Amino acid sequence: MAQSLETNGRRLPKRKTTRYERKKELIAYSFLAPNFIGFAVFTLLPVLFSIFLSFVKWKGGSFDSMQWVGLGNYAEIFKTAKVAEKGIGYLFTKVDLGIALKNTLFYTLITVPMTLVCAMALALALNKAVKGAVAFRTVFFFPYVASMVAICVCWRFMMMKDGPINQLIMALDGSFNKSWTADSTMAIWSIILVSVWRNMGYYMVIYLAALQGVPQDLYEAATMDGANKWQQFTHVTLPQLRPTTFFASTMLIISCFKIYDVVKIMTEGGPGRSTKMLVTYIYDEAFSNFNYGIASSIAMVLLVIVLIFTLIQFSMEDKYANN
Repeated sequence: MAQSLETNGRRLPKRKTTRYERKKELIAYSFLAPNFIGFAVFTLLPVLFSIFLSFVKWKGGSFDSMQWVGLGNYAEIFKTAKVAEKGIGYLFTKVDLGIALKNTLFYTLITVPMTLVCAMALALALNKAVKGAVAFRTVFFFPYVASMVAICVCWRFMMMKDGPINQLIMALDGSFNKSWTADSTMAIWSIILVSVWRNMGYYMVIYLAALQGVPQDLYEAATMDGANKWQQFTHVTLPQLRPTTFFASTMLIISCFKIYDVVKIMTEGGPGRSTKMLVTYIYDEAFSNFNYGIASSIAMVLLVIVLIFTLIQFSMEDKYANN
């Protein structure tokens, strides 16, 4: 790569790149190439093709059958239905989309704070040098690396009508004697419970790493000032963990909006549409109804929603850092 120098306003002749420098550049590009090629083939091109599909109607098969509709797919998604047609008003012509969006938002708003609170509590409890702390860390982290299918099958068994969880509830004078995954009210809570249980161990490890980086001088200074344990937690620990919480909440929100495997294995979106999520709705439109254009447009809507949430979090974090 040729380089040019400028001295006192005069442009000096370009220096030719030596053979040794070209060799080093080729070596660097050779290390970058596999990752870039993998990203381009398996991520970039599918995303670009999905954006293109959101502007066409296509049932699959030959590319000649594609019909360009522009914003027609988006108009069909967001078109308001007439009250006279259905007897009630609803936001989306595709009723399933409205239900999927509501379920996904509810799942996200409950799962994210519950996971963060559980992970932080576990990290605070296991950060101390107590007997068996390493073993407990391993136990809580294990669900994150275990097979998702095995986890969901086991939890589905435990949540059956005569399963251990209902037996425990009835032993505590509870009256719930239905299968969690078969009840329209409890089905989404079963998914939330499994998600929190599986993910809290991973974020516990992240919080543990952050806690070990908190300077002990801050706690000593707070103790000398007369701060109790709760005041140390609120005025020392939480502010020091804010960057970690920002990272964990951002990753959790993204993963919650992409939830699919737990729903597919445990409830398949049922009973009815009580656990139908955005990604499961995209899957149904694409691979059950073969409406690839509609499915891609919903995927783009999901992308925009996740982007908006992420930008809001970044703006809040920047505002806090500037203050």
